[in-house]
Amino acid sequence: MYELVGIDVRADGPVRVVTLNHPDELNAFSEDLHAQFVELWAHVDRDEEARAVVLTGAGKAFSAGGSYDDFERRRVDLAARRRSLRLAQQLVDAMLNVAVPVVAAVNGPAVGLGCTITTLCDIVFMAETAFLADTHVSVALVAGDGGAVTWPAMTSLLRAKQYLLTGDRLSAAEAVSLGLANFAVPADELLADATAYAHRLAAQPRQAVQETKALLNQHLKANAVRALAQGLAAESQSHDTPEYKAIGDTLKPKES
Repeated sequence: MYELVGIDVRADGPVRVVTLNHPDELNAFSEDLHAQFVELWAHVDRDEEARAVVLTGAGKAFSAGGSYDDFERRRVDLAARRRSLRLAQQLVDAMLNVAVPVVAAVNGPAVGLGCTITTLCDIVFMAETAFLADTHVSVALVAGDGGAVTWPAMTSLLRAKQYLLTGDRLSAAEAVSLGLANFAVPADELLADATAYAHRLAAQPRQAVQETKALLNQHLKANAVRALAQGLAAESQSHDTPEYKAIGDTLKPKES
């Protein structure tokens, strides 16, 4: 429906089913896809017929997070780094401000930025085979682009520290238990169940749904005011550390 590259949108009545469509890259976020994803929410807000969104990924993954192709570029190219961090701020703002409820259908691994995006949704369905992992620290980055905003609001601060500091995986059942997801369902029922729930939300009184969502998101916005700017500044500094360079060196193609 919308003119976006790498993101498919189809209408199911008042529900917009949005699919991250780079399956060969496990829906990892290049700078271009990052920018398109931010633009997506402006399209949704302009779409007067949209009443809810389902967000999912094509192929085996929901999203593998940031693209490793950009790993070295963000270390040596300060302009590219600044663009990336501005987009990170815009992404959080856009998802917290979009009027309609967003239902995640996490079809596979949601890692790094993919995990953050999941926690910025309003209702989260996960395939029983899927998992969440915020791996920023494991690749020598501060978890500054959203995890420190969303996790403490959804689970305890101790649990947030446990998983953000280690990058450990959370199964779908564990994510539900800790408050980071609502439902764990069989993989072959995931999209149908998430879409049915989105239609349930779409059938609710429009102003009441949207303003209640906006009211509840004030808690996340308050967290963003407290933590996001400092987190992004600290994440920027991560690109200058020897640990980040060492990890980037392991990702370079080996010469034959």
